[in-house]
Amino acid sequence: MKLSVAIFFGGLFGALGILFFLVSFGTDYWLLATEVERCSKDLNDSRAEITYHHEGFFWRCWFVGTKDEKTIWKFWYTNQSPSKNCTHAYLSPYPFLRDEHNSTAYDSAIIYRGFWSVLMLLAVVTVVFASFFIICAAPFGSHVLYKVGGGFFIAAGILFTLEVVMYVIWLQAMADVKNYETTKNKDCPGFTVDTRYGWSFILAPVGIFFSMFSGMLFLLVGRTIHLHSN
Repeated sequence: MKLSVAIFFGGLFGALGILFFLVSFGTDYWLLATEVERCSKDLNDSRAEITYHHEGFFWRCWFVGTKDEKTIWKFWYTNQSPSKNCTHAYLSPYPFLRDEHNSTAYDSAIIYRGFWSVLMLLAVVTVVFASFFIICAAPFGSHVLYKVGGGFFIAAGILFTLEVVMYVIWLQAMADVKNYETTKNKDCPGFTVDTRYGWSFILAPVGIFFSMFSGMLFLLVGRTIHLHSN
């Protein structure tokens, strides 16, 4: 009875972990950024050009709009401009400024994002293999497959943890937003940049929790089956 409960919750948490990972992986809202250009010398001039950016594993997109705090989140996701521009995220990582003075930093950013992308793919493949092993283990009650599946779930959780840590390092340390803002301010004194983590980023830690917990349950199930079979 207790074993059946552990298998049930292990499968439930594993499925939730896979769901959160795939949604996080497949959506392009790891980063939300807003660029406000108010270049008029008149301080009372409220006119501003606002560019919205969002990026994820596959794409980095941007579009121009107006700021309305009451509908800002709706504007991000449902009322986006039909003329939105998109490019592959690993080829154009925001917010690096690509020019002749910053080409080395930009190339370093491409390499860093390349590793991040490979790690992301590896994490997704790992969690899919974990589910495959658990599905195969269920009909036969194989303690080996339960242990392997549990190990893969834990490995996927560790890989996604590295993903989150790398992304935080990327945004807080490697992506020199302050220097980008300073450079833009030379031509537009009222230029400001606001960055925040999006919901795709937030889903990853939730998936990590479910994946790790599921992996520990399946390791326990495998160990219990092995002890009872001897």
